[in-house]
Amino acid sequence: MSDEDEDFAAMFEASLKAKRFERGQTLEGTIVAIGPEVAFVNVGGKGEAAIDVGELKDDEGILEVAVGDRIQATVVSTEGGLTLSRKLARGAATLRQLEDAFHSGLPVEGKVEGEVKGGYEVRIARQRAFCPFSQIDVVRTEPSVHIGKVYAFRITEYKEGGRNLIVSRRVLLEAEQRERADALRQSIVPDAVLTGRIASVRDFGAFVDLGAGVQGLLHVSEMGWSRVSDPSNLLKVGEEITVKVLRVDEDKQKISLGLKQLTDDPWVKVPDTYRVGQVRTGRVTRLADFGAFVEFEPGVEALAHVSTFAPGGRSDAWSKEVQPGTTAAFEILSVDFDKKRIGVAPVPEGSSRARAAAAAGAGQPDAADHEHLETATGFGSLADKLRGALEPRKK
Repeated sequence: MSDEDEDFAAMFEASLKAKRFERGQTLEGTIVAIGPEVAFVNVGGKGEAAIDVGELKDDEGILEVAVGDRIQATVVSTEGGLTLSRKLARGAATLRQLEDAFHSGLPVEGKVEGEVKGGYEVRIARQRAFCPFSQIDVVRTEPSVHIGKVYAFRITEYKEGGRNLIVSRRVLLEAEQRERADALRQSIVPDAVLTGRIASVRDFGAFVDLGAGVQGLLHVSEMGWSRVSDPSNLLKVGEEITVKVLRVDEDKQKISLGLKQLTDDPWVKVPDTYRVGQVRTGRVTRLADFGAFVEFEPGVEALAHVSTFAPGGRSDAWSKEVQPGTTAAFEILSVDFDKKRIGVAPVPEGSSRARAAAAAGAGQPDAADHEHLETATGFGSLADKLRGALEPRKK
């Protein structure tokens, strides 16, 4: 093969490798050689790109890098090989380069010099550009935060030969955020445990920011084993929180999170500690037309059906005696471990069984209590109060 054929083959191979990249793409590579005018950068595999040595020198002409150093640069050409540039990123761009950057979407570096009507004055190389307030960041910020800062911008409008430039930093930040979000979503899978921050709290739950703008919903029913009536009492905006991923709906881009799943389910111990016939102290948490819900411990709730209360003159008379927050003794009538249901009945107020349950603290009955069960027919009724008053006299 002649020298001319070898040169052509080398150029053809270089052009094929260059097709893997696009103009405007930012790359990171390692400097493998530095010549008088051109340096070569390894950008992965056997692929090498060329960059002007002048772009690797500081303002005084001193070389800033050495062989083995890693640099970031932007692809400016893929014709006949890969050519990189750092000039646009270093703020030393010419008008021609700025125009190329506008057409290719190449980021340019600029310094925010001051606030003007409707936005900021940005200096890019020797050119003045304008950045609207809404395009400086992805969130609302005070103008003073950005004055004097050097940022990467994208030229969104190029007019009058470059004398009228409008730039945006926000479009670059949003693009970076999308890339980070795509990478983050790879780690968001069912059963994964992640750390995030509370973004907002609603009546039905809280939205958790998992990073890169990706949010998941922590529903109120997944916050604790006990019933949570007001999420705002439990969580505050900005608070850091560790959650477990329950479900991921790729089509709807919805992420369901759980908090209670990071602690043991109290129902695991129910088969060993709760038995029919026991009398336990519980707290009434809420009322329904069909009865009262009673909490024995966080996450373990029972139902006292309306039929277990003493009859009254009105159909809702029973509810007057068991307002939410009331603490009293209840007898366990049934336990369904599979459905997580416990049926209970109120024990007469003042009875020995009620006093024993209260004295036990945790409501653990004596073994003999199971053999001396009484029918719970009332809750604070006159007959029950009389029975309770007479019981201490029995020997």
